Amino acid sequence: MATRRGFIGGASAVSAVTLLGSATQASAATAQAATAETAAETQARAAIRAVNAGMRTNYATLKSDLIKRLSPVVVVQNDAKGGKFTLIHDGKQLETVNPVGEIFELAKSISHVPLGIFSVMAPYLSDKVPNLPIGSRIDPHDLKMVAFKGPATDGWITPLQDYAATLINARQQLDKANLPPELVTSCGKVLDEAVAFIQASVRSKTFDMASFADFSAKVYPSIRTNMTHAAAAQISGVEGVMNRWRAQIGEAAWKDLYTVVLSIWTTADLNQASIIIKRCMNAAKVATHLIDLPTVETPSDPIFVALDNLARIVQDNIAAEMVFPTDQKVADALKGKEDLLSDEILKQLGVPAAGARTASTASAT
Repeated sequence: MATRRGFIGGASAVSAVTLLGSATQASAATAQAATAETAAETQARAAIRAVNAGMRTNYATLKSDLIKRLSPVVVVQNDAKGGKFTLIHDGKQLETVNPVGEIFELAKSISHVPLGIFSVMAPYLSDKVPNLPIGSRIDPHDLKMVAFKGPATDGWITPLQDYAATLINARQQLDKANLPPELVTSCGKVLDEAVAFIQASVRSKTFDMASFADFSAKVYPSIRTNMTHAAAAQISGVEGVMNRWRAQIGEAAWKDLYTVVLSIWTTADLNQASIIIKRCMNAAKVATHLIDLPTVETPSDPIFVALDNLARIVQDNIAAEMVFPTDQKVADALKGKEDLLSDEILKQLGVPAAGARTASTASAT
């Protein structure tokens, strides 16, 4: 028999189920709406990203086509021989040469002796900055990074003796190398002092920055002599090949010459090849046509890397004026090394803009 209590209880249960079902349906509908909204947002953002992807595709196509047309171009790869030079004209690599005489390589080879010794000893230095005139110029953290083994072990002895054997062999044959007398004398001094320093360090089983600084100071005048001979050889070789190529392709083409000098970061500023090359180019175009291109390491295809970057620079030169015709400052940023957002980021960080910094620095000096 149905009772009032049972009826009411049953009705309440039905109502609860109905309400629960409605809530579940509402929740599902909300979830579906949220999912649809998320999907729409994802699709919209993908569509926006596709705009940039399309730009990059078009940009890469233009660059690829332009690479084949760049002319004339000289590509310089810095190396131990004074540089490898390649002339490209009318889409053809006409010649690749190492124009610098051997004196450059030989003089620099002996000049690198102190660095060769340092490279063996450095990990075994004390990581405490010494009380020396050079001490104020040494970053303590840099020293800790380099002196990672410390002076407690003698692992440096064997590799240093091996290097000494190389130095002794060079010293014994130095007179047969047909070098200028002044260079023979300076190279001999460097080798003799280096061997003496190594032998003394091995006998005492110890060394430090002070003893190495004494050795380096003794050989520095001779290294300067070597640098004089190396520089003269490089100037002669580079100017010789550039003048020969200039005559080969003619003045009309040469006045628009692009030169790309590939270097590593440590030689990117005042690069030795660039200093000489600019004297051989059209002075009016050196600022825009002589490009120093620092690389992390020597690329596997240096010619392509040089032309790929040059093509980007050349097409950006034109794009800058067409894309930003009303703002020369931003146009110059696109044509140069500045990131287009740099000034805006500086502004939001409260840092003076590059131009203001340069002006204030100039007025302060």
